[in-house]
Amino acid sequence: METHLPSSTPPSVVNHHTRSATRRAVRSLGASSTELAWENEGGHLRNEDAWYRSGRSASEEPPPAAVTGSVPRPSAGFRDELSKKDHDVVDASWAGAVPQSYGVAPRVRVGRDRWFNLLWLLPVGFVLLIAAVAIAKGLRELPAVAGFVAAHPGTVVPAGAEDTAGSPGWVGWQHFFNMLLLIPIIRSGLTIIADHPRFYWTRHSTPGRDWFRVQKPVPADPLWTAKQDSITLPDGVGLPGRRHSIGLARWWHLGVNTLWLGNGLIFYILVFTTGHWTRLVPASWDVFPNALSAMIQYLSLDWPAGHDWLAYNSLQLIAYFVTVFVAAPLAFITGLGMSPALSTKFRRISSVFSIQAARSLHFLVLTWFLVFIVAHVTLVVTTDVRRNFNMMYANRDGDSWHGFWVFAASLVVLIVVWVAATPVTYRHPRTVQRVGYALIGPVQRLFEHLDAKPGQYTEKDISPYLWHNGKYPATPEYADLLEHDFAGYRLRVSGLVEHPVELDLAQLRALPHHEQITQHFCIQGWSGVAKWGGVSMQTIVNLVQPKPEAHWVVFYSFAEGPDGGVYYDAHPIEQMGYHLTMLAYDMNGDSLPYGHGAPLRLRNEVQLGFKHVKWIKGVEFVEDFAEIGGGEGGYNNDHEFFGYRQSI
Repeated sequence: METHLPSSTPPSVVNHHTRSATRRAVRSLGASSTELAWENEGGHLRNEDAWYRSGRSASEEPPPAAVTGSVPRPSAGFRDELSKKDHDVVDASWAGAVPQSYGVAPRVRVGRDRWFNLLWLLPVGFVLLIAAVAIAKGLRELPAVAGFVAAHPGTVVPAGAEDTAGSPGWVGWQHFFNMLLLIPIIRSGLTIIADHPRFYWTRHSTPGRDWFRVQKPVPADPLWTAKQDSITLPDGVGLPGRRHSIGLARWWHLGVNTLWLGNGLIFYILVFTTGHWTRLVPASWDVFPNALSAMIQYLSLDWPAGHDWLAYNSLQLIAYFVTVFVAAPLAFITGLGMSPALSTKFRRISSVFSIQAARSLHFLVLTWFLVFIVAHVTLVVTTDVRRNFNMMYANRDGDSWHGFWVFAASLVVLIVVWVAATPVTYRHPRTVQRVGYALIGPVQRLFEHLDAKPGQYTEKDISPYLWHNGKYPATPEYADLLEHDFAGYRLRVSGLVEHPVELDLAQLRALPHHEQITQHFCIQGWSGVAKWGGVSMQTIVNLVQPKPEAHWVVFYSFAEGPDGGVYYDAHPIEQMGYHLTMLAYDMNGDSLPYGHGAPLRLRNEVQLGFKHVKWIKGVEFVEDFAEIGGGEGGYNNDHEFFGYRQSI
């Protein structure tokens, strides 16, 4: 029996439990905290801002009492605390030398609290396969089954099949490019899964509610982070395999997916304009009894008669149809379902089709592709390998060696790509990042302009648990503020503004109150809904009045990143006017807890979670972020090759 954190614990109880351990934890972090994650959190939001409810214009001045009248220290003080280390390789010191951590064999939940180890499917499956072969051989000897197989030989040859016989040359090229692109897509997808190796059907990611995992149960530590929960993959499996290398994995995954979708679009155009679709789409109900007949023949090891030059047998036809016209589109749709920008915009869909449902279905699609590839390759090489290769790669019907040599040449290319991808990524991560952004960036930038409306969630949607993430602040400055309940806290807002200010918590609370219930989207894949209270960033913008040359807003944290230096992140200034962008000082009706960013954190709901800076101590309006930190637009961008635009 495995133990989990209670899935029904109210957020307020979790917050109280966390606070009771906070003061001890913050003193003990120090150098040992390099294991802890650095990532801030974000998601869907509901704006119930009294400022907007009152009907006042967003351009109105907030109460003058909110301004201290003091002049903040120069913003260069924040920049001096940043790490300017160049990161152009992935080496032993990368990401704070995060140690390797391996999970457990894949497990599926059975019932309420029992888990089935899927490795048992290997011996159990082998035994079942032998039994199925024996049963199929016995069935073939029964007169009724023999008559069924004779009446339904396994292949339905449609009328006019001679006109679309064989596989045109473009099918062979499409077959090759599809496999070439799927290799990095699948491998990088496995690395993304390893960053949060749990799947859920619920909208929230409460420990103990996962249905599939490759990690141990979540420990009872109230400050356990999502990064601590991540696992390592072998370099030959993941792309890359290093623990918490999700930034690079996403560039591979999203970038190559744009090429895969383009290749798929070309395939759809050609398959319908050339009539090749008739070889992939069932034309009658006869396909189902013939598919059953083909399965019996395969299991009896007496293969169905080959008519592939004219038509695939019905079992192949169903498998190809599902792969091409169901699984591939579903992979695209479920991928979009994990985008914070799209989910906050298309609320009617995302209210029913949650990120966790999308992520679980996306994983099941991956499983289908893997099973299909293994079964497809196995049958190709065990039935009539030279004839199959000729049809697939040479568009000829026969048993010559021509198709085999074309296949062999393509296999060499696939192996080179497989072997070289990870070392190239480690040696040239910035190139991978820039190429990935060049491919996915245009679409990603479109998503950023999808401002969302408030009101999607209510208090009944609040998650019982929201994962902690971040390398917790452990400096004497922060410890002193925490010890005195942030009585001496001052938020410095400076840079290219007409009225730089310092605001304490009382003055922040005196500003027009902004409240929203929103869903969090972490880059690692977990999610949760929480209620945030604070001040809209539009109110801050109105207060300080940015100068025309200010194009970016930089948020600085009390916490350091894994490589040292203060954590920071830059956001486009236009997103500061979005309905669901705010500085939160309350969470779920209570003061913001230590683990979630006390005393102040950012929420920008068209972006992924790591951009939602926690433990904020300063805000700076700038023209460009090129001279700040490593110049990439944020700590994770500088050090772990994340993107400064991450709306998907």
